[in-house]
Amino acid sequence: MDQKIPYEDYQLPVVFLPSYENPPAWIPPRERVHHPNYNNELTQFLPRTVVLKKPPGAQLGFNIRGGKASQLGIFISKVVPDSDAHRAGLQEGDQVLSVNEVDFQDIEHSRAVEILKTAREIMMRVRFFPYNYQRQKERTVH
Repeated sequence: MDQKIPYEDYQLPVVFLPSYENPPAWIPPRERVHHPNYNNELTQFLPRTVVLKKPPGAQLGFNIRGGKASQLGIFISKVVPDSDAHRAGLQEGDQVLSVNEVDFQDIEHSRAVEILKTAREIMMRVRFFPYNYQRQKERTVH
């Protein structure tokens, strides 16, 4: 019954579609706020300010990737567990919007590293942006 027809024997145009999946059950909007299938917590995506103080010779507690070449910005790529950066709330996937009032949305990677390494007190404006972070990882080697 499930006999395959050779490609050449199909009438044109040929379109192969994935198998059909039933959509999820519809839930009225007023019931979505407390429904377990809906995450209504969007505040995690809002910009926030993180302040870090770095003694001379100390590490930042996080790594960055990206920059002007990728056209997606600078992102936190790693946060050292139990570091000041971790305690301040930085997480992998945070986009660095600015550091000490320097715009980081269109900055060279090397310049961003220089600013972060030379500052003693770092006031960062960041936002959690996992979609662009994933695109960043696919595009860059930093």
